[in-house]
Amino acid sequence: MAWHIAADIHLPPAFDAGKRYPAIVSIHPFGSCKEQTSGSVYGKALAAQGYVVIAFEASYQGASGGSPRWTESPSQRVEDVSHVIDHAVTLPFVDADRIGVIGVCGGGGYALNAALTEKRIKAVVGITPVNLGRLFREGLSGFDPVGALTAMAAQRSAEARGAELQVNELLPASPGAAREAGMTERDVFEATDYYKTSRGQAAGGATRMVFSHAQKTLSWDAFGFAETLMTQPVMLVIGQKVGAFDAYRDGKEIYGRAMASKDRMD
Repeated sequence: MAWHIAADIHLPPAFDAGKRYPAIVSIHPFGSCKEQTSGSVYGKALAAQGYVVIAFEASYQGASGGSPRWTESPSQRVEDVSHVIDHAVTLPFVDADRIGVIGVCGGGGYALNAALTEKRIKAVVGITPVNLGRLFREGLSGFDPVGALTAMAAQRSAEARGAELQVNELLPASPGAAREAGMTERDVFEATDYYKTSRGQAAGGATRMVFSHAQKTLSWDAFGFAETLMTQPVMLVIGQKVGAFDAYRDGKEIYGRAMASKDRMD
């Protein structure tokens, strides 16, 4: 890869560079950045418990490299995890045999998918994990994935001929704007209340996506081959209420598929 990946490393209290610590790679949600949930919430909390936590930003987003900006590429998102681990295993204070991964929302889907093939990951946690491919095929495309792909194809051709990139905003501008638009569904409104207010707003968390470069997302499955390839311990955290992003459903699905893998190995 020709560009850099930006990351913050959160260290345990009374850090001793002469010791070796278990490490966790923390993956941010779709449209987020390392200064938000993956770093400021889980990064700091897990570091306080004695872990070295690497909260990084996805390629094309935040302070990481790649163009066009705000591209959401599932395959690259998963490859980014391996690149971060490549760096982690060179750090003398990281125990390379004790590396885990945690992801939030869409980042949870990426964490689970990365663990399928990246066996340097020894344990994986999904916090309200969302299978972004499933979400794109359903709610984000208005349950018309072929129509969305057709529109993306037309827009990409227009951009190749000189038109400006179509950059879609993922959330309302503020909680007030969400109420005015009737967008009070819990997942959308709570995300807006975090990402679009002082609670969580950060410069790198653009909550944007380049529409014409999202085609591959619609054919992606975060949980493909989990029954065969999920060998690591898995922890999933989901709420009791179903929201528009449907993390409840995705969490239940990957739990069942991961358990099938464990049954096969037993």
